[in-house]
Formats: sequence, structure tokens, C-alpha cells
Amino acid sequence: MTVNKGLASLIDTDPNLSNQAQENAINDIKAVDKNDGYQFIKSQFDVDTAIHNNTVLTTSQKNDALETLYAAQPHLQIGRYLNDTIRHTNTILDGSIMPFDPTAETQTFTFIEALQTVEALQTSIPQILGVPASAKSRDVNDHFGLLNNIFTTSQDSTQPIFTRLKEIMQLIDTTSRTTSALNTATAAVRFSNTQLVTFLNSVVADSTDFQTTLDNRVNTAAGNMANLNTRISQIPGDPSVELISIRDKIVTQQTLENSNIISLRTYIESITNNDTLAGLAENKDMRELLTKVAQNTSWQNYYNDYETNKSRLNPLYAISTDSDKSSVIELVLQSRGLPDVTDYLDFASVANKTKRDDRIDTKNYDLYSNEQIITKSCEQLGITTANRSIEDQSNSLLNNMNENDRSTVADELDQNEDANTLS
Repeated sequence: MTVNKGLASLIDTDPNLSNQAQENAINDIKAVDKNDGYQFIKSQFDVDTAIHNNTVLTTSQKNDALETLYAAQPHLQIGRYLNDTIRHTNTILDGSIMPFDPTAETQTFTFIEALQTVEALQTSIPQILGVPASAKSRDVNDHFGLLNNIFTTSQDSTQPIFTRLKEIMQLIDTTSRTTSALNTATAAVRFSNTQLVTFLNSVVADSTDFQTTLDNRVNTAAGNMANLNTRISQIPGDPSVELISIRDKIVTQQTLENSNIISLRTYIESITNNDTLAGLAENKDMRELLTKVAQNTSWQNYYNDYETNKSRLNPLYAISTDSDKSSVIELVLQSRGLPDVTDYLDFASVANKTKRDDRIDTKNYDLYSNEQIITKSCEQLGITTANRSIEDQSNSLLNNMNENDRSTVADELDQNEDANTLS
């Protein structure tokens, strides 16, 4: 139900959807670099931006430069992978994350479609698959976690990823101001990055034969990262280990979101189609047709076993705990008038009950007395009769048959649970 209050004021306004909150969080980390020679983050952002925005370099030249830089201590390429997350969320917002459909004249995927589809999955996955969307890595943050700034918060007592990343950058900055070896390594990275940016900005459309200079600048910037990593690892506690973990978590999140979003259409179509095909099993003729058409063994089994499993379903058997199971058994027994015989000395009733027990072969029982029926039934059920009075036999037999009634109901309950369990 839509809340009406305030709705009218929204109709003619644009929500101005953006990733500004994400950029603000990243800028907070970037701000650790005061651009005074003791940090390297800002220069990484500058290099990454300069390469992506350059209008002279070919796509191949850009990719080669980016990959050479990124391969040099990926966990220290902080400006690169944080910029990647911003570009990633931009593609979500403008819909370009979805591969272009060559049969369409324009890009038809939109952020609104993504939102609506993901919202639908939060309902359809539990309904169809019987598990929360998160169990299939399909909850809201599995698609929009970076937009939702999940790394600025934490679900447990640990620090948020971005908070910890900023602290480590502050530690490096502070240490660089008092440790000459780290300061030298940091300055070298910053200088080579700045030189690369300056070169990229100098390349013009009619520039020729700049590949060698480009390669040299890139290789120098990449080569300086090894020494920087060595110096950072010498800081007490070796923050480089945690930086590796932080990068892995951010990259893994981005990879998950990308994979989930570009497969949204096919994923929900698959779930919806399978739900439709399963629903057609209600019709006997359709079920028989699909049994022959389906080549997947699991689907064949579903259709072939459908009638049997459906017959085992009983809403009365819906339980959630073992204690519920016991109470349901008692309820069903009462509804069937069981136990229908309680007095073992009532030989006629005990003998008559044997005729309702499908374990007992009652052929020619009409020729026997009640006492003979009791004895023969005991023998069939493996109940000792030798040297036992008819009263003892009747008592054991009645207990056995009443317990069988309970076991039958328990089996029906288990069959109902099995038929009603998604598998």
C-alpha cells in the first residue's frame, strides 16, 4: 500500500538518483592524502582518471597501461579499485551495465527495471525455491550493495571496510612522516604517477611515436609499487595483509553485483518459467505431455511422482517442531476415533479390530472364534502366544495394533512433510 502523505509533491519532481553518497565515502578516504608528499592515494586516482579520460590513446593502449599498473601490487592500487566501484555504480544507474541487445535500437535496460526485478526476486525466490533471496546471493545488497554504501557499515562488531581502509591510510601517512624509507618509497610512487599524468595530458591528437615513452612511464610507476609494498609491510602489524583482504572484499562485491545484474532478465525468466511448468502438473493431461517432453530426469520424476506426492499433502499435518508433530498425531487419531478399542478383555472388539489392520491376513477369520482370531493375529505379528493366557495375548495384540495406528499417522505426517519440502 502506497503512503499518500507527501506523494503529490513527488509527482512533478525528479528524485535525482545518483551514487553521490558512495563518492562521498570514497572522497573521505582520498582526503587522507594531503597532497604534501607523504601519501600516494591521490596520485593513483589521478592516474586512473587520466588514462580513462584520455582521448588520444586507443582502447588497447588504455587497457594495457591499466593492467600493467593494476598487476603491480593490486592491494595497493587503491585509487584504481575505488574508482572502478564508482564507474560500476554509474553503469547501474544509467543501465549500461546490461550488455547491449543488438536487436534493439537503443539500450532498453534501466535502473528502474533493475530495482523492480530485484524487488520481485525478494518475493519469488522464497515462494518458488523455499529459501530467502540471500540464500541464493540475490538479496538487495547482492545487486546494489556498493550503491547502498555497505562498506560504510558493519553487521557485527568489526569495523566497516571503508572505516578500516581510511585508518590504514592514516597509519601509512603518519608513519611516512617519521620513517625515511617509507617516505622515500611513497614519494617515488607519487612522483612517477604525477609524471605519468603529466605525460598523458601532453599527448595530443597529432602526437606520433609516443608508445615507448608511455610504456616507460607506466613501467616506472608500476615498478615503484614493489618497494612501497615492502616498506608498508615493515610497519608493525604489517597492514599490507589487511589491505589485501579489504581489496578482495570490495572486488568480490563488485563482481557479484555485476554478474547478478547482467543476468537479471534471464534469471527471473528462468524462475518464472519453471514455476509455470511446475504449476501445469495440476492438469493430468498436461502432466502426461510434459513427462514425455521433458528430457531432464528431475522434471520427469516431478511429473511422474506428482499424483502420489499430492495425495500425501494434508494441511492438518503442517508442523514446525517435534512437539507439534506429537500433538498433530494425537489430533488426527482423535479425528479418526482412535484408539477405537481400549479394553483388551473385550475379545470381540479386539478380534474385530484385527480385520481393519492391513498387516494381518484375515482370510477365513469368519470361521474362527474371537479367541482363535486373537491368537492367529498374534502369530502373524510375531507376538508370543506360547504359555500365555488369552488375556495376555489380547492385551499385547491390542497394544500392538493401537501403536500401529499411531505409526501409520506418523508415517503419513512424514510423507506430507517430504512431499511439501522443496528439493
